[in-house]
Amino acid sequence: MGQCQCGNSAESKEKYLAPLKTILEGYEGKQKDLIPVLQKAQDEYGYLPEEVIKEIANALNLSLSQVYGVVTFYSQFHLEPRGENIIRVCMGTACHVRGGGQVLNKIKEELGVDDGETTEDLKFTLESVACIGACGLAPVIMVNDDTHGRLTPDKIPAILDKYKA
Repeated sequence: MGQCQCGNSAESKEKYLAPLKTILEGYEGKQKDLIPVLQKAQDEYGYLPEEVIKEIANALNLSLSQVYGVVTFYSQFHLEPRGENIIRVCMGTACHVRGGGQVLNKIKEELGVDDGETTEDLKFTLESVACIGACGLAPVIMVNDDTHGRLTPDKIPAILDKYKA
């Protein structure tokens, strides 16, 4: 477990956790509030830093392991910073058969990250997903809310360039 993102001085920690305190004020401080509080905290911080998880556990009178259990169970929660742009590569049957694996490999090569990783500059997070639901456009990726279909590996650099700026 590392140092708090706030820098660890009492004043900066208080300032860092102020948005979380505001979120927690809107709840009764009961176990049933855990998932909505985690969702709002992640929306605020972009992920769930250790200090935020500790504060949530204390506020809801839960053990740290109970909170971590929920955070690690649901794929919507993230313990590490995420990229400004989330790239989801469809690996469903239609996309797989039409070259989704090669598209994924090209993105890995271009960004220098593996599936589930974030670039050092926090520009991109790469995720393979079971299905995007655009099988007629296979192979498909989504960058944030934008769908890019009928892809080949050679189209990847131009797509990524649009989001690098």
